[in-house]
Amino acid sequence: MTIGLICLGLVLVLSLLRVPLGFSLLTVSIGGITALNSFDVARTMVPMTLTDAAFSYELAVVPLFILMGNVLARTGISEDLFRAANAFLGGVRGGLALATMVTCAGFSAVCGSSFATASTMAKVAYPSMEKYGYSDRLASATIAAGGTLGILIPPSIILMIYGILTQQNIGELFIAGVLPGLLGLAMYMGVIYLVAVFKPEHAPRGERVSARERWQSLSGVWPFVTLFLLIIGGLYLGWFSATEAGGIGAGMALLIAVMQRRLGWTRFAEVMKETAHTSVMLYVVLFGAMLFAQFISFSGLADELLNMVNGSGFSRLGILLAILAVFLLLGCVMDAMAIILIFVPLFMPTLVAQGFDLVWFGIIVVVLTEIGLITPPVGMNVFVLKANLPKVRVGAIFRGLIPFIATDVVRLALLVAFPSISLVLVQWMR
Repeated sequence: MTIGLICLGLVLVLSLLRVPLGFSLLTVSIGGITALNSFDVARTMVPMTLTDAAFSYELAVVPLFILMGNVLARTGISEDLFRAANAFLGGVRGGLALATMVTCAGFSAVCGSSFATASTMAKVAYPSMEKYGYSDRLASATIAAGGTLGILIPPSIILMIYGILTQQNIGELFIAGVLPGLLGLAMYMGVIYLVAVFKPEHAPRGERVSARERWQSLSGVWPFVTLFLLIIGGLYLGWFSATEAGGIGAGMALLIAVMQRRLGWTRFAEVMKETAHTSVMLYVVLFGAMLFAQFISFSGLADELLNMVNGSGFSRLGILLAILAVFLLLGCVMDAMAIILIFVPLFMPTLVAQGFDLVWFGIIVVVLTEIGLITPPVGMNVFVLKANLPKVRVGAIFRGLIPFIATDVVRLALLVAFPSISLVLVQWMR
């Protein structure tokens, strides 16, 4: 157990020092297994773990959904979604911000990445809000908060990785994320509306468009609606698995881009190169996480934690709140991926022993990491946005995010108090 604690602390320190997560997990796991057994055991386990993971059918879901998101981001289809949302909402006070939030949700439904959503919306939506006099605080905070929807509204890369680590059905995790994601969208839009009402200088009106132009703008929305309904509908009805949904979604996205003449050979090569680069990085991290999970099991750290919880006398709710507090505090200083990969394997035996539904807990973890993405001092979405909008001050973004963070805390409390919000669609699906 001592070796397990030392290695866990070492991984945390390396993560805080921004050492690549996959490298940290792999090297610490190899060192820990060597200390517990021998280098021969570690040398044997590494190729076995990597081979099992590399040939896993479930892992193929990751590059497929990444490819789908990259196609839609690179071909400008996301701009069509913003134009449609702006046509319907842009004429009211705060309408551009509301349209941006709706676009973030729509793009999330086919992207799966918070960073990609924030980066894309910074290029698509921020210039329009700047043009009409929106404050930097509201404009940037809207994009940063909206970007967090990318890891909850399915398909979600974080949910895929959580499902792989906990051996939960990825399709069920996707379905479970629908209502909490829509709840987050509605609450974020409520924040924007209140800001527009009480501080109108931050959210001026945009231009109104005619009814005819509104309906014409909907012609650019059909790729998102088609892909979302196809993927989520197919998973819900049991027509195909999550991996098959990824293949169908990626193929449909490529077909739509070709039909609209937005995908030439040069852009296709860029999309494939970016997809391969992102997928390989995620695979290295996943391989490290799987090896680290085996090391945690060997060290007995998870079992000892379970024994401590059983002997603590805490209630079931008290145990859950303690685990949530750990995730929430870590989210303020660590990357979301690192938190899930390091601590989910550690806490999973305790959660199972206490009878918590791991699909429901996956949604809770994602909401916690959403909060971490926009919470100082790290707030990765904020720094992604800063890289795309260098003239906007980080302090202004964080100040604008305060009401969005408060809203997220309320949503977290609702999801903990009423698990049916996350599980009702899953129960119907089962």
